[in-house]
Amino acid sequence: MKNIIEKIGPGPLVAAAFIGPGTVMVCTLAGFNFGYDLLWAVGLSILITVILQEIAGRIGIATGKDLGELIRSQESTWIFKGIQILLVFAAIVIGNIAYESGNLTGARLGLEVFYTFPEWKIAGLSIETGNLIIGLLALFLLWFANYHLIERILIFLVIGMSFSFLYTALALGPNWGEIFEGFIPKINSENTASIVALIGTTVVPYNLFLYASLAKNKWKSSSSLSWMRWDIGLSVFLGGIVSMAILVVGNFNQSESISNAAAVAKGLEPVFGNAGKYLMGFGLMAAGLTSSITAPLAAALVICGLLGKDQSTQSPPMRWSFLLIMGFGLIFASFGIRPVQLITIAQIANGVLLPFISIWLIWVANQKKWMGIHQNPKWLQIISILIVLLTFLLGIRALSSVFNWNLF
Repeated sequence: MKNIIEKIGPGPLVAAAFIGPGTVMVCTLAGFNFGYDLLWAVGLSILITVILQEIAGRIGIATGKDLGELIRSQESTWIFKGIQILLVFAAIVIGNIAYESGNLTGARLGLEVFYTFPEWKIAGLSIETGNLIIGLLALFLLWFANYHLIERILIFLVIGMSFSFLYTALALGPNWGEIFEGFIPKINSENTASIVALIGTTVVPYNLFLYASLAKNKWKSSSSLSWMRWDIGLSVFLGGIVSMAILVVGNFNQSESISNAAAVAKGLEPVFGNAGKYLMGFGLMAAGLTSSITAPLAAALVICGLLGKDQSTQSPPMRWSFLLIMGFGLIFASFGIRPVQLITIAQIANGVLLPFISIWLIWVANQKKWMGIHQNPKWLQIISILIVLLTFLLGIRALSSVFNWNLF
């Protein structure tokens, strides 16, 4: 058993990263608005995520480089390489700065089910002390802990978060017949946007960079590929079960509307009493805290990979990168600033990056000169084409939300 635990790697970090406050909101709204009808979409998103993350991990192990290092070292014109680096930087670095404030705020809203943090007034400015404390705690862990300790802390938080959401879903007594019917695909004009949102909140570009980097550091030999597959497959599958549990819980939410993360927990009080409110509050806090740790970690790995710098957690380049992401996230969250322009830039860049990185990822995995015997088999190449088409749909959806195209 001890050997198995030691072999399992950074997969739980991927689950911790995609189950953030945004995922909690999207899944809750899906259950609130459509009942169990979109459980199949969560299942589809998990399948796509496992496939893409396995490819990313396999590339990291087979080449000994993460995705940022591969982009930097590839043989191409400086213009093409520069465009790639700029796009990745905009989507992941600027994006994680923008979304970090949401992670911190989500964690604080979960904690406020138990305790209301005071708000400081300084020179006419309001400071959310809860966001400040949570942000400083996350920065402290990133600054002083190594990968192994960060991994263990996140696993502990993910287990606690999973228990909160799963226990709440089961205790509410859902109709299992209706749940099974939810895995039959149903698509119409009303639920299309929610379907795309459910897939988009799970298939996250920065997780591909994160896992490739952590996998190549965890497993130094191609003989460990089977352990990597178990690691990412099991982690993402369990993360998907948690997302489904959140959707199920959303069906029981008694709020008139759900406009913020606080309503996720408080809406259960009429049907489940204080226990439901406290369990969901803890789950939301854990989701926000885990994402507030993994977002700066992923962005720092991308920055150092693209620039060819040392990627150990306590190296100066990594620490400065943590400070950059967390610093801006803290400023936005503590002062209640919604970085609309940064979020818009991030949405545009992510909309372009997701299909691009999917195509590039699959292309690299098909290259025998890099992958050797570990290149994509034919059946996976066929499935990959379908995934690329879907990522284009997600990309168009991300762009349409920014430019108000109202395509779906």
